[in-house]
Amino acid sequence: MPELPAQFNPSQIESELYQKWLSAGYFTANADSNKEPFSIVIPPPNVTGSLHIGHALDHSIQDLLTRMKRMKGFEVLWLPGMDHAGIATQNVVEKQLAASGVSRHDLGREEFLKRVWKWKEESGGAILGQMKRLGDSVDWSRERFTMDQGLSDAVLTIFKQLFDAGLIYRAEKIINWCPRCLTALSDIEVEHSDDAGEFVQVRYGDDQVSITVATTRPETMLGDGAVAVNPKDERYKHLIGKSVLLPLVNRMIPIIADELVEPDFGTGAVKVTAAHDPNDFEMGMRHNVPLIVIMNEAGVMEGTGTEFDGMDRFEARVAVVEKLRQMGRVVSEKRPYIHAVGHCSRCETTVEPRLSKQWFVKVAPLAKAASD
Repeated sequence: MPELPAQFNPSQIESELYQKWLSAGYFTANADSNKEPFSIVIPPPNVTGSLHIGHALDHSIQDLLTRMKRMKGFEVLWLPGMDHAGIATQNVVEKQLAASGVSRHDLGREEFLKRVWKWKEESGGAILGQMKRLGDSVDWSRERFTMDQGLSDAVLTIFKQLFDAGLIYRAEKIINWCPRCLTALSDIEVEHSDDAGEFVQVRYGDDQVSITVATTRPETMLGDGAVAVNPKDERYKHLIGKSVLLPLVNRMIPIIADELVEPDFGTGAVKVTAAHDPNDFEMGMRHNVPLIVIMNEAGVMEGTGTEFDGMDRFEARVAVVEKLRQMGRVVSEKRPYIHAVGHCSRCETTVEPRLSKQWFVKVAPLAKAASD
């Protein structure tokens, strides 16, 4: 009879018990079984991190369900796996490369992906170890990673099926863009925080027709296609339908009326840069305002035909205001102007609204099918 230890060692006991379960194949699902199936695909934790208390709760609930179903005679599959985490993984690997003075662009796509896989093999073991310590009754023989070839093939297959069904389309839309990561961001990947910016009022027009607009992003005026006012604003009703001179680029742009404009904000007149602001894009679509792109994917000014081409967006912001000041067109300036600004959740770079051709899914038909 083994000697009873003087002190209980849960780590040792739990580890030995878990290994016995694995060796006995208790968690391995049989695809040829005649039993009623029950399966759960584990919400894959990000390979960049480690499990936290939320994972512990979630895994405990799933573990309870799968063990209960086994006891009731079901053929149970609890499928384990990890998520590549997209931009988060890219940033981690890029930081490692930067320490060696190398960028992902230096390596090229294929070599960079090899580095990502290498990093995954090195870091993913910690999460798998945590799952085993929790006692997760998953089928380890079916462990998956979201960059596995099989899953990548499945994504491409489903993409084509949705495209053939007319549920996927490509269109120009304003998206959240990170000039540092050079990628589009979903709304949940944008973190808003208060920044100390500036609020500048600029006089557009000439001696015949003029109007003062307010903006926090004066550099984007180079891409303005209109000035908008509220149709109920008595101050500007006489200007609606007229054209006004856009400073710096000397382009005539129309003054339009749109309900989206708030009469009490700023001067009650706003610049419409349809290719660089989501609200402006909406107005632009309603009033056929041209989409004038003035910035490349790295946040550098281009295509304006002005001295500001080649400048970083924030450098151009300062230079544009200074030029307007010299021209006597700055009516007022407020600094600091505290307002909410979106930042990339991965690298904290200020997000730039950008016109881009992106793929979209028509969710209404899918939602109806799911509800039916």
